Amino acid sequence: MLIHGFTVTEEVYRGRTRVVYRGRRDRDGVPVILKTFTDGVPASIAGASLRREYDLIKDLDVPGVARAYGLVAGGDGAVLVLEDVGGERLKTLLAAGRLDLGTTLRLGVQLADAAAALHRRDIIHKDINPNNILVDRAVGRATLIDFSIASRLPFEHRPASHPNVLQGTIAYMSPEQTGRMNRDVDYRTDFYSLGVTLYEMLTGRLPFEATDPLEVVHCHIAQAPVALSALDGAIPAPLSDVVMKLLSKTAEDRYQSGFGLREDLARCLEEWEATGRIARVVAGLTDLADRFIIPQRLYGRDPEVATLRAALESASSGAAELLLVSGYSGIGKTSLIHELHKSLTHRRGHFIAGKFEQLARDTPYSGLAQAFQELMRQLLTESEEAVRGWKDALLGALGVNAQVIIDLIPAVEHIIGKQPPVPVLGTT
Repeated sequence: MLIHGFTVTEEVYRGRTRVVYRGRRDRDGVPVILKTFTDGVPASIAGASLRREYDLIKDLDVPGVARAYGLVAGGDGAVLVLEDVGGERLKTLLAAGRLDLGTTLRLGVQLADAAAALHRRDIIHKDINPNNILVDRAVGRATLIDFSIASRLPFEHRPASHPNVLQGTIAYMSPEQTGRMNRDVDYRTDFYSLGVTLYEMLTGRLPFEATDPLEVVHCHIAQAPVALSALDGAIPAPLSDVVMKLLSKTAEDRYQSGFGLREDLARCLEEWEATGRIARVVAGLTDLADRFIIPQRLYGRDPEVATLRAALESASSGAAELLLVSGYSGIGKTSLIHELHKSLTHRRGHFIAGKFEQLARDTPYSGLAQAFQELMRQLLTESEEAVRGWKDALLGALGVNAQVIIDLIPAVEHIIGKQPPVPVLGTT
């Protein structure tokens, strides 16, 4: 890799879309990290992604976050130049075994400080995990890296998507970040990811170790992890409570600020170093939200949600169900219906929606067509084997009428391929 003004010394990471090199800047010998995309990614997309990441972090001067030096041309595309803080990925260290409790707490305090500083600047990382944390054991320093999917927004809505196309690392992803919780994503998604990371650092395993991505998503949404102190009696119960609070399913039950989390971890560390025990820390006791956020819980709709879930259970058993939800505009009909996302995940179901627009009354079945267009989009994100299965099933069901459905739902053609035209019927 030739990059003007820099000398590449080694390749440190190569993924499906990104490549990371270590090198030095020629004019002053400063060590740098050079981040670019693989040849398979269009230059326009790669450039826009790196520009976005650079713009997000270029003005950051936050301890525990690698600085951005610039964006330069290299090869056939752009290259993001970052500070080389040294050290190795936390994932590499964990591969050799879990960390001792004191080291975990010291790194945890630093990571909580970094998260708090980012959140104070309205930046959500959205991918905190051991692959994105560098640890320099010589000086005991943790550094957060890779802001490729980070955002500077107070919150964002995530639609339900197949795990194959979710942004982030599924094993460390908060329930709301999966798009199947009917909740917006805000800065507290980072606390859940940090909780999974601390869980792994302390126990040597993930809270959910299913091999199927969709099963992992279901675990994040609906299954409680085993408490750390139950897995290992040597882990003090107060520290276990801190991590379990981070792993709460709803953001309102997690820590509400990085400062509160940092305080609890620092007190755990202080007690551990002084006495070899942790007994006086109460998780979240000093935690206070530093911003006003309206809770996203659905209040007063338990009977209606129960009715929807009962109909889903019945339909899952083979029955046919039709429910009509009525109410004034803005009363919460859509929010109520979207509560089904959580129940659908473990059944591997698909949620689709369409709207009969007032200005599209002259288009027959427009709402249904819109809904099934979305279903086709979801199916196309599945594995090649799964798509082939859907193709066979659709062709078997549609037969010679396949083109009729393609005319109504064009995305069907992406799954079953081109079909012969439908014979023109006579007038008699």
